[in-house]
Amino acid sequence: MTHKRIAVIGAGVSGLTSIKCCLDEGLEPVCFERTDDIGGLWRFQENPEEGRASIYKSVIINTSKEMMCFSDYPIPDHFPNFMHNSQVLEYFRMYAKEFNLLKYIQLKVGNFVGTFVFEVVCQLHEQCGLIYQCLPINIGLISMYLSYLDKDCTLCLLCAINYHLIIILPYLAGIEKFKGQYFHSRDYKNPERFTGKRVIVIGIGNSGSDLAVEISHTAKQPISIRPFPNSMDRPRRRPLASCLTASIKTEFYFHVTDFSLPPCPHDHSSFFIFGLHTTHRALSQHPTVNDDLPNRIISGLVKVKGNVKEFTETAAIFEDGSREDDIDAVIFATGYSFAFPFLEDSVRVVRNKISLYKKVFPPSLEKPTLAIIGLIQPLGAIMPISELQGRWATQVFKGLKTLPSQSEMITEITKAQEQMAKR
Repeated sequence: MTHKRIAVIGAGVSGLTSIKCCLDEGLEPVCFERTDDIGGLWRFQENPEEGRASIYKSVIINTSKEMMCFSDYPIPDHFPNFMHNSQVLEYFRMYAKEFNLLKYIQLKVGNFVGTFVFEVVCQLHEQCGLIYQCLPINIGLISMYLSYLDKDCTLCLLCAINYHLIIILPYLAGIEKFKGQYFHSRDYKNPERFTGKRVIVIGIGNSGSDLAVEISHTAKQPISIRPFPNSMDRPRRRPLASCLTASIKTEFYFHVTDFSLPPCPHDHSSFFIFGLHTTHRALSQHPTVNDDLPNRIISGLVKVKGNVKEFTETAAIFEDGSREDDIDAVIFATGYSFAFPFLEDSVRVVRNKISLYKKVFPPSLEKPTLAIIGLIQPLGAIMPISELQGRWATQVFKGLKTLPSQSEMITEITKAQEQMAKR
């Protein structure tokens, strides 16, 4: 009788729940993790590992424990609602232990994003014999996995790696002349190194606002940050306006945000007075959540500035003609890109976008033997979404669910991308 073994790449949050989903469906998972431990993004290390996502020491998850837990394993009552990264990792370890997931994980397996590429032969058994379908993959993974294959085995692949790996470090005029430090926020760990320093944070999404607030406690001068590119949001104050038009939502959202910011004595619109204005509609970008940022701004410890035009050896010159002198460090909190070099033609990334049916299945494969888990940026936590994606993917692998035709999937993908572009 044909049995199915599933290769799971990565033992972070998406990988762990993918293993569990395989077991729930009676499939045989083997998880390959390139580092020496589980946890992915949420395993803090003082020195970032090459090819692995990295967080700073103070990170606290901005989604409540009730909304981020797995469906079959609630987070313990004594854990706080918004957990420190060490508690998030502890929860993942408890989850892995509860469902005996560790025995399915092979640690220190190859370099998934390295230069070596090999072909996995997916043995798809049909009555007429074996049909071979090639999925390019890293040679380190293959050397481990071939020992598990036999002629009665069907191989499918769940790719659950973290996608905060490839940093975006934009070029700003004159940065090569700057004599201070400049680096991506991935390499930031704690604020102590900036004690008594003048620091500029480029970008103010969740990481940028966190860093600006944290560094402002030790820095010598106010932190200068670029204008707010995202929607300003606060936990517990997200509007429930899904049935409203975009223009009404935008107006409503700005008013709600104004109420959540400290009042400004000079103008009723605190949202704009603090320099946190946007050039797009509310909710059309991923929101930034930070309770402390407005207070640090009104206390003068964080200074909101426009875009940087250029750098000199010691200063930053802004587009409005102003300048900040004697700058010691520049931190680029400018986000990440992603790629799948080990999957080559199976999954293509174009301009930081990828074509997947329902964000999971590449439509180009002849057989549904590959699923991408967790490649989505939700307004809330990724954990429940990865679990649902894993359930669906494993049921497709098992034959309990079927996918539409290739043309139908491509049509659906195109429609979703057009809707996203309109936002």
